[in-house]
Amino acid sequence: QVQLVESGGGLVQPGGSLTLSCAASGRTIDNYSMGWFRQAPGKEREFVAAITWSGNSRYYADSVKGRFTISRDNAKNVVNLQMNSLKSADTAVYFCAADRGRGDSTTYYSAGGTYDYWGQGTQVTVSS
Repeated sequence: QVQLVESGGGLVQPGGSLTLSCAASGRTIDNYSMGWFRQAPGKEREFVAAITWSGNSRYYADSVKGRFTISRDNAKNVVNLQMNSLKSADTAVYFCAADRGRGDSTTYYSAGGTYDYWGQGTQVTVSS
């Protein structure tokens, strides 16, 4: 079992930045690809970003390309999501997830069913 705990959410003004962290426990995540999803009120969960187990490939939703960066630190068992130029449309609960598979496409990583473990989420609110 892998337990995932997100942190770093909060209130930020439009144009601001936040860094979310996902701390894993139970197992090391060096064999897991990791993803971030978000869910806004009244909307379905949507894919944000993913990074493969090796760290060699990253995938992003079109809505966050150029603004968000996913990274991992296997030594610390942590995955981060750096979010810049935040917009009100980025307001949501953000979830991290772990996948034991070996996909190689945005299609693969954007499907929630790909992932084996999920965190509880952290709220991000972008508002002036």
